[in-house]
Amino acid sequence: MKTSPRRLLAIGVAAATAVALVACSAGGNAAGGNAADGAPEKVTFWGSWSGDQVAQLDAQADAFNESQDKYEVSYVAQELVEEKLLTGLASGDVPDVVLWDRYNTSLYVPKNALAPLDEYIEADNVDVGQFFDQALSELVIDDVTYGMPLLVDNRSLFYNTAALDEAGVEAPTTWDELKSVAEATTVHDGGTLTRTGFQLNDPGLFNTWLAQAGGQMYSADEKTTAFNSPEGLEVLDFWQSLLDAGVYELGFGEGVDAFAEGNVALKLDGPWALSSLDAAGTEYGIVQPPAGPTGDKGAGMGGFGLIIPQGAKNADGAWEFIKWWTTQPKNGVAFGEISGWIPANIEAANDPYFTDNPKYAAFIETLEYAKVRSRIPGASDVEGKALIPQLERFLAGEINAEEALSEAQNLGDQILADNQ
Repeated sequence: MKTSPRRLLAIGVAAATAVALVACSAGGNAAGGNAADGAPEKVTFWGSWSGDQVAQLDAQADAFNESQDKYEVSYVAQELVEEKLLTGLASGDVPDVVLWDRYNTSLYVPKNALAPLDEYIEADNVDVGQFFDQALSELVIDDVTYGMPLLVDNRSLFYNTAALDEAGVEAPTTWDELKSVAEATTVHDGGTLTRTGFQLNDPGLFNTWLAQAGGQMYSADEKTTAFNSPEGLEVLDFWQSLLDAGVYELGFGEGVDAFAEGNVALKLDGPWALSSLDAAGTEYGIVQPPAGPTGDKGAGMGGFGLIIPQGAKNADGAWEFIKWWTTQPKNGVAFGEISGWIPANIEAANDPYFTDNPKYAAFIETLEYAKVRSRIPGASDVEGKALIPQLERFLAGEINAEEALSEAQNLGDQILADNQ
């Protein structure tokens, strides 16, 4: 097969560099991944998924391989796949396609690690409107598309049906109801907490709570933080009310799946939890995250896409695999049946397999308003280095709400200024 102009554009490397890549790469098939004697061309697929998830990805690759006879995709699990990709770019040993945490796109495009896909999209008339817009937005930098959305998720509210039935309450839909149900389902034995009404163990979800309170993480001009606000204080005041009511204690349930064991009545979690809970025989239900004091809804959208690295030896084969998986709804549904993950393809996500299952229905409903994390330069450090550490100190009782948000604002604003 001759190397196509589209592939050359996607690879985006100088001729001399391309020669060097071929010379030092493993695997041997030099001319665009061609195989000898008419055998299928090899397509190497990297991702960070391991353990039981390898079988899921192998099954999907096998389905693609059986659907045509030109390409053969093989999955190779990699620890720290993003770092390994950068190392591979330097050595010339890169895969053809990567299962990609979409949030990393804005960090790795400046490193020249990802190949643009717009030429492929235009040549094959792919309608990108078939994907959840928020998911697609994480893969588009400066109007250039670097990947296709594959999987989406959000945190919805899980509840232990036995615990709620025992207390004679229903799944909450608002903050006030959440506190009431948490109090009703909390169990102490001789002063020891044995079942928490709500697992308040993830301060990294503050941005979701803030949206439910009607607040914003950043100012309109994106130059400063905006979480040190009445809405931000409202979030922490609500958290404090849960702690004061004794429905949760810091560190409760750590190291085990306390919800699966029946020791947690309510928790925020994602669709990745379904398979283990079902395997454990846990009786549970799922509803949308609770609305805030004035009815505002909020949820975060995460998930994966598929990208082609710069220097991929078989970018054409990688694109055919990406297109097959992401743009044909039946293939997205099939992987959902294998893995439990929700497709980023809207039609696939709204397949009866998901919408007729009450455990998935809440996630699908929540995706209608879920938003991805900010791509403002420095935003990840604002959360990871400025905000979350102060929230952890607040939950530990070391500082009050005003101090936590003020200290986080000071450091967060400096981080944003340094990244302007």
